[in-house]
Amino acid sequence: MIRKLITRLFSPKAQAKSLGKRVEAAGAGLGIDPARLPNSALTVVRNLQQAGFEAYIVGGAVRDMLLGLKPKDFDVATNATPEQVKPLFRRALLIGRRFRIVHVMFGREVIEVSTFRANPDAQGQAVDGDERSADKLAGRHHAVDAHGRLLRDNVWGSQDEDAARRDFTVNALYYDPTRDVVVDYHHGLRDLKARTLRMIGEPSRRYREDPVRLLRVARFAAKLGFDIAPGTLHPIAAHSELLRNVPSARLFDETIKLLQTGHALASLDNLRRLGLHKGLLPLIDLALSQPRGEAFVMAALGDTDARIGAGKTASPSFLFACLLWPQVGQRWAELQAEGVPQIAALDQAADEVLAAQAERLAIQRRISTDMREIWALQPRLGRRTARYAHAALAHPRFRAAFDFLLLRARTGEAAEELARWWQDFQDADEAGREALLEQAARGADAEAPKKRRRRRRKPAATADAADPAQD
Repeated sequence: MIRKLITRLFSPKAQAKSLGKRVEAAGAGLGIDPARLPNSALTVVRNLQQAGFEAYIVGGAVRDMLLGLKPKDFDVATNATPEQVKPLFRRALLIGRRFRIVHVMFGREVIEVSTFRANPDAQGQAVDGDERSADKLAGRHHAVDAHGRLLRDNVWGSQDEDAARRDFTVNALYYDPTRDVVVDYHHGLRDLKARTLRMIGEPSRRYREDPVRLLRVARFAAKLGFDIAPGTLHPIAAHSELLRNVPSARLFDETIKLLQTGHALASLDNLRRLGLHKGLLPLIDLALSQPRGEAFVMAALGDTDARIGAGKTASPSFLFACLLWPQVGQRWAELQAEGVPQIAALDQAADEVLAAQAERLAIQRRISTDMREIWALQPRLGRRTARYAHAALAHPRFRAAFDFLLLRARTGEAAEELARWWQDFQDADEAGREALLEQAARGADAEAPKKRRRRRRKPAATADAADPAQD
């Protein structure tokens, strides 16, 4: 029965409804200036075209240029297969299994080149849910699991098919810098002007193909400030459970993107509004339900948005350390109340929270290691002796730990005086640091409870001492 349902959903008739009519518009008339495109993207497009292939800048870069924004990345779409693309460039790597692409590298810059994909059709074949089982179908069929989620998307097609399988109309725009032409199949230009986020094709089917699109609705609506088209919005609540079928590593990658758009607060608000936040970050619901926990998380997300807005980077390690701190901090306090020593209690609390989180979101090992170091430095920052202060200052995670302390002080969890002291200690010269350490020592002595001096009692006189006859 499931196989029949999938066949009906991916039938040629259903596919035909999603294919649009090709419309071309002059890029200059839409505000695109080819002279502002990076040489890397232009080089990739020209090399492919000179080799006899079609090549276009595609997706978010075209959308952002049309909105007057500065694109973060430039992707290229072509009718050349990955094996045909790679030999055309000196530094190029074949990437991926589920979605095979080529990364062309220019120093640290990477241009992602993807081949036009065919839209899923009646060839979609259900497998047992293990993506490795789909390998035998690669190149011949789209492989889907029992829920309709695509496990393999390496069936090549035409540009109109490629446009039909993209997520939103505003992300399905192609730009040819050689001819200065924008190609639109699904009224993306119209929706861009109306500031509307609209799914291409039948939304329920598209969410089943790739449940991560549920999160992308929240992310792009927040990033672009667009309204969500009713047809795209209404099925979301009914399909939220599909996120449970997404591999934890891919869910982690998408969560990072969602929280690092520069609009993390708006993204989280959208997740709540759409009913998608529950279960995405296990235990975060508890944090947001507590006044201090919510204040801390919101302050962290607000700082992240401000940093990205100022053109600075935002560390995923710091961000996730903030998101999970309310649970770690609460469990840390409980363990200390049970008699566990301070440092051991913090280590155990981190273990428990990260283990619970790992069931849903596969946080990369290097990131979880950085998170632990940021947490572990918090009690050490409270020990303002020469030994601990200089060791903390030399720690590679000190700056992140200090920023973390500032957030704790701002939300009332740590003393503002402690945060000011560490700011002064960083800025001071050697003599100034010695003075600050002496000041901290005096403060510690003043705060320590004074012991009452016991009066020494005179020894009682003995009989021998009292008898002068014994002299």
